[in-house]
Amino acid sequence: MILTTRFVVALSLLFSINLAVAEEYAVPHSGSPYLPLDDLQNNDILHLPTGLKVNFDQMQNAISSSNVIYIGETHDNIEAHRAQLEIIMDLTRRFPDKISVGMEMFRRSAQQDLDRWNIGELSLDQFKKLFRKNWGDGYALYKPIFDFINKNHVPLIGLKPSTETEDRFRSNKPSDQNNLPKIDFNDRYHRPFSMSIFGGHQAMEKPYRMLLLWEETMAQTVADFLIDPSNINSKLVILAGGFHVQYGFGIPKRAFRRVPHSYSIVLPTATELPAELKDREMDVQHVPIPLYSGDYAWKIPYKILPDNKVKLGVVLENSKNTVRIKSVLANSNAELAGLKDGDLLLAIDGAELNDIEDLTDKLRKLDVGHRARLIVKRESEVMDVEIQFRGPKQ
Repeated sequence: MILTTRFVVALSLLFSINLAVAEEYAVPHSGSPYLPLDDLQNNDILHLPTGLKVNFDQMQNAISSSNVIYIGETHDNIEAHRAQLEIIMDLTRRFPDKISVGMEMFRRSAQQDLDRWNIGELSLDQFKKLFRKNWGDGYALYKPIFDFINKNHVPLIGLKPSTETEDRFRSNKPSDQNNLPKIDFNDRYHRPFSMSIFGGHQAMEKPYRMLLLWEETMAQTVADFLIDPSNINSKLVILAGGFHVQYGFGIPKRAFRRVPHSYSIVLPTATELPAELKDREMDVQHVPIPLYSGDYAWKIPYKILPDNKVKLGVVLENSKNTVRIKSVLANSNAELAGLKDGDLLLAIDGAELNDIEDLTDKLRKLDVGHRARLIVKRESEVMDVEIQFRGPKQ
């Protein structure tokens, strides 16, 4: 990474001189002007403005003075969620009953159900369905965070707009634009940065507008929290994709525009993918941004949930609080056990199955050679089926 900076560019940053020819900036997008992230070891924490490494407690001491703490993530990286949980746990210890967590993964329209979950009126199965309705798959990635905040009664706040709000925004009808959040379309860095990720195609204009609606709505939710008298002396931790918080021009600046406040941005960051995940790497034409990407970068490895040791050998779909087999693969464990297309899987080893993720969680704990007992419904008949999980070469 080039860390040298043209003197003329530094002047432009200090005095807002418009220099269209500038291509290098004082602050690289992937670290500090003093130290690039590639020079860090995993779990090192870098204070981006100074380029100084700090330990976890030092970072926590600093961010604890903020009203809002934004923690970015790569959604499928379990190490990012580990870092998020460590920060939440420490802040909860420092400020008992004064921490709330806002998540991109839930819509504002889910708030009543989130409040019920917080006080124990929503079952785990109902909460998992709520997560899937709002976000989709991936509950297991966030499970340790959910377990902690539920056990400690940390309020959970949905950030994103409702599907009805999104539909009204898409319509462009003047009558449908009432009560939408005020949107800033003119941030000089947000648009080029976002469009570089989208690939710069004109066809991405509508997705970009929807991105703005999401970020303005999430920012409005932050502002609503800050102006609520019951939240005086409380702090809000925001968990969202790094795309929405890095450089500050996504959610943070838009929340600050509504209610000026102190905030910190922590970016758990993986700088390289392991060989087996190289197919996930994006080829992005980066746009130079003359801003720090955050206050702290926490270097982490990139890890995803492990593949199951055992395979059922079916294509599945969720179906009315259970799991339906769409098709059975040839020579699979499912075929050898006599499972058929259209079968409903009700339970495995005595554990009820409400959705595909329930089944995935159970299979993740099994070893090759395990004999499982399935409760299967085929048309009107309910039957016991024993299945042995062979290895791939058996």
